Amino acid sequence: MIPPTPPDRHADVGAYALGVLDAADAEQFEVHLAACDWCAAELEQLMGLPRVLADFKASAPTPETITAVPGPGLLHGLLGEVTATRRGRARRRLFLVAAAVVLIVGGPLVALSLKGGAADPPAPAAPPLASAVRAQYAEGEKVTSVDPDTKVSAGVSMASRPWGTQVVLELANVKGPLSCSLIAVGKDGHRQTVTTWAVPKGGYGIPGSPAKWNREPLYAAGGAALDRGDIDHFEISTLEGKRLATVKA
Repeated sequence: MIPPTPPDRHADVGAYALGVLDAADAEQFEVHLAACDWCAAELEQLMGLPRVLADFKASAPTPETITAVPGPGLLHGLLGEVTATRRGRARRRLFLVAAAVVLIVGGPLVALSLKGGAADPPAPAAPPLASAVRAQYAEGEKVTSVDPDTKVSAGVSMASRPWGTQVVLELANVKGPLSCSLIAVGKDGHRQTVTTWAVPKGGYGIPGSPAKWNREPLYAAGGAALDRGDIDHFEISTLEGKRLATVKA
């Protein structure tokens, strides 16, 4: 996905993922997030940073405390590097970049101990998982289904818009790795791709999973250039064509 020309709100996605925006800026960003597919995708990429920082503390070989004073332009540059790193660079490099982001954000008031101890500050609470997308799902007209063969649970929330239908998917009990798509099928048989996404090995909405992120369902937002009344059903499939679930509209 090619990022749009970034106004200030696009640049806030990394700081929001780290939980360092103040309440007013976080609220403004969530309003922006509700209408920005690019920021929603970037936020999904960055949601694991609090866990990465915890792993970094646990894996460091010697105790050390680092502090840093913010410099002009460093925060946005480092957040951009975090995004690029999560997409394919070495894990150790991601640890260092993520730690640097927290230090730059916090300046002299933040110290990160690289080895656990009594003096360590409490770990930052993870921000809401795409709270604006969850809110969109909760507010729309919802239809749900559990596929009898795959046992995948799918819910689709729809809201009429002047351009068509806003669609938010809730997906659970699905394991990966998979690349998937949500297709809106019109009553005339016309098919439109609403959104695509990847399912990691641990999956989404897996009850009893040891990892919190795998217990959470997936929320994915998109849209169809079909009026609400013209949609017959939705199909959730892998990109190879294997059906995961069908939801009647």
